[in-house]
Amino acid sequence: MHFNTMFSLVFMAVALVGCAAGLQAPEPVVPPPGRPAVEPAGTAAGAADASDAAILALSLVGTPYAAGGESPERGFDCSGLVAYVYARAAQRRLPRSTFDLARAGSPVDPGQLQVGDLVFYNTRHRPYSHVGIYLGGSRFVHAPATGGVVRIEEMHVRYWTQRFDGARRLIF
Repeated sequence: MHFNTMFSLVFMAVALVGCAAGLQAPEPVVPPPGRPAVEPAGTAAGAADASDAAILALSLVGTPYAAGGESPERGFDCSGLVAYVYARAAQRRLPRSTFDLARAGSPVDPGQLQVGDLVFYNTRHRPYSHVGIYLGGSRFVHAPATGGVVRIEEMHVRYWTQRFDGARRLIF
């Protein structure tokens, strides 16, 4: 399927509510051997990792939603998608729940979003119950809910603006 056709189909889909946010104990963000625990925000390595994460997330558009899912074969929930993408694109082990992801990295003002930042929404009547990966151009990719597929959304759609909880930048 051509990207433009797929992109058009994605925008025609109706926004679905929420994703499963596991209540497991979070696993710490651990850098791989040989990499520093933290690189200053905006370093070339950090920006490249975030861009690679966004590109990988885009390649997963169309993958089915699965509660608790964390692989292309099984499907993804929202936090499973983020964990999978960052584990492969940036070799980062991230917490598995949206609430714990919302405490990772540093806060970002909406006007300062960069590709790869995490965007959070209140879709289940509780803060930080949904997460996606910012793509630039006011768009993000996420795994929406049962019956859906990984897809791209426009942040300025009323549904999303009413539920926006904030954004975080993972610091590499």
